[in-house]
Amino acid sequence: MSVSRRGFLRLGGGLAAQALLRPAWATAMVEKPIPSSGETLPVIGMGSWITFDVGNLPGERAQRLRVLEAFFAAGGRLIDSSPMYGRAEEVLGEGLARLGRPEQLFAATKVWTPGRWLGVQQMEASQRLWGVTRFDLMQVHNLLDWESHLETLQEWKATGRIRYLGVTTSHGRRHAELEQIMRIRPLDFVQLTYNLHDREAERRLLPLAQERGIAVIANRPFRGGELFGTVRGRALPPSAAEAGCTSWAQFFLRYVVSHPAITCAIPATSQVGHMEVNMGAALAPLPGPALRERMLQEFLVV
Repeated sequence: MSVSRRGFLRLGGGLAAQALLRPAWATAMVEKPIPSSGETLPVIGMGSWITFDVGNLPGERAQRLRVLEAFFAAGGRLIDSSPMYGRAEEVLGEGLARLGRPEQLFAATKVWTPGRWLGVQQMEASQRLWGVTRFDLMQVHNLLDWESHLETLQEWKATGRIRYLGVTTSHGRRHAELEQIMRIRPLDFVQLTYNLHDREAERRLLPLAQERGIAVIANRPFRGGELFGTVRGRALPPSAAEAGCTSWAQFFLRYVVSHPAITCAIPATSQVGHMEVNMGAALAPLPGPALRERMLQEFLVV
């Protein structure tokens, strides 16, 4: 694990104010390595499911642009999307263009269609929508026709059309099939659901990712917002302050990204304030094993 001060020094506005409330040791953004290359990524990225699937009503896209600005200002890099997410890729591409296509962007999307030829067409369409010369990471969405698409992705990686390849699942589904793929195919990344409620991946998938040298992106770290409902009206537990958390959102995120197998989590939001809080969850140091266990036990009794 490495820590970058570059991201922290770019903190602005509300996030900088929030940082002032943290202990003196919380002075840097945590980055973790991608095992296949050693390149590091901040432990908090950004998802775009639902939140960036908007139309052209006044203020809708302007609001998403402000979210993107807050993300990059806080040192964010990895943004994840998919053709499955409606207009999200279009809205992201428009926002990135207005921001001058920030050079720190780590662009990650997915292929989500049956058939190799259709997959190529879809990925090329995504590239046009994002306005990028190549994707950093292309993933097979929810394992749809993964055998066909992984052949394409391996060819694209070999020729420099993408930098990394991977596969995804969500909602805790198809873990047995994902495990099989992880064992037999050379993957740079897997993406799966992991949060304080959904911890099944801890049993086999996360240890296997460490064994095989595969980076892990955790989706649904808030369980689609459901975790907030379970703690509504409750004060933060005693372990929160020790874990460097000023909100339940940070409590949920810091538990996820402090697992040694997790490379980054991708919470999604349409609110600048929420983005600033989410990015604050990346500040060092992350909770260690004993503190993580306390966080879990205190969450379970809430």
